[in-house]
Amino acid sequence: MSGATILEKAAAAPRTLTRGELAALIDWPDLDALFKAAYAVKLREIGPRVSLRGLVEFGNVCEKDCLYCGIRKSNANVRRYRMTADEIVAAAKRAKDAGYGSVVLQSGELTGEANVAFAEEVVRRIHAEAGNEFGITLSLGEQTEETYRRWKEAGAHRYLLRIETSNPDLYAKLHPASHSWKARRDSLRALRRCGYQVGTGIMSGLPGQTTDDLAADIEFFAAEDIDMIGMGPYIPHPDTPLGAGVSLTGDAAKKRLELGLRMIAATRLHLHDVNIAAATALQALAEDGRERGLLAGANVVMPNVTDTRYRADYQLYTGKPCIGEASDLCRGCMARRIKSIGEEPLWNARGDSPHWRKR
Repeated sequence: MSGATILEKAAAAPRTLTRGELAALIDWPDLDALFKAAYAVKLREIGPRVSLRGLVEFGNVCEKDCLYCGIRKSNANVRRYRMTADEIVAAAKRAKDAGYGSVVLQSGELTGEANVAFAEEVVRRIHAEAGNEFGITLSLGEQTEETYRRWKEAGAHRYLLRIETSNPDLYAKLHPASHSWKARRDSLRALRRCGYQVGTGIMSGLPGQTTDDLAADIEFFAAEDIDMIGMGPYIPHPDTPLGAGVSLTGDAAKKRLELGLRMIAATRLHLHDVNIAAATALQALAEDGRERGLLAGANVVMPNVTDTRYRADYQLYTGKPCIGEASDLCRGCMARRIKSIGEEPLWNARGDSPHWRKR
């Protein structure tokens, strides 16, 4: 089947492409045609609107030791921190006052009753003050189903847990033996049973990753009936086993960015009505990376509302942008960027996944 016909087939109906057709989309040589087709589907399903999520990175203490992550527990060069409950609630209030209809609470992965109760208290307080029309997304890693249920009952609406790759063998190469791909997949299914809008995602450009792996990732999103996608290009961190001595500059950075954009477009063309974030990592590779992500089919951005004194210590990858920019400046800058490409920020709205609403 020709590439043009694959684009037409993908745009006409969701979830109809084979693995081979998805791979052809990801590798399709006419970038303009690929991005235009994906953007047309985004406009049809969602409109020229961008949902805003105020991001609060409230702690970088992590039990996990992923071989690519800058806050892995074995990285002795990280200054560890954890915001207080009052600080997190205040940051969520800043997000609401700025007109963001949702907040994302993210931290390193921690288990145990003390951590569960802490997050439960924070979510309950934010929900009580902001109301049900203010979205609360959690990104706090693998937990028990009981924990997910407690946080949902406290007022959380969405949960983002990136699978990182749908290939268990590749996953094993990126993580210590104590980390389980199956446990992560099962956590996504537990989140669905608890009634969350479920989000996941992958990194594109991982060592050893193939186009077939990436096509399988999009199939995974469909098979698990995912509501929202948060994925981005893999950017090495120098203080990690995978990133030590590795730099991403020049043509290599351009190709990594392009691959991230291709994945956004191919995912939009296959899934149609899910929320897809234009990840901050895109902007780490190009000043206009997030705008390009929106034009490739994404519809969500996550401006950082974390207090600037903490931001430099939450770097999953190197070169993270906007570390020193105050949240009020970030709001104005983001709004201008969105409008510059003909899109409109969706103020004071949760921006729920259309796929979730249909369910």
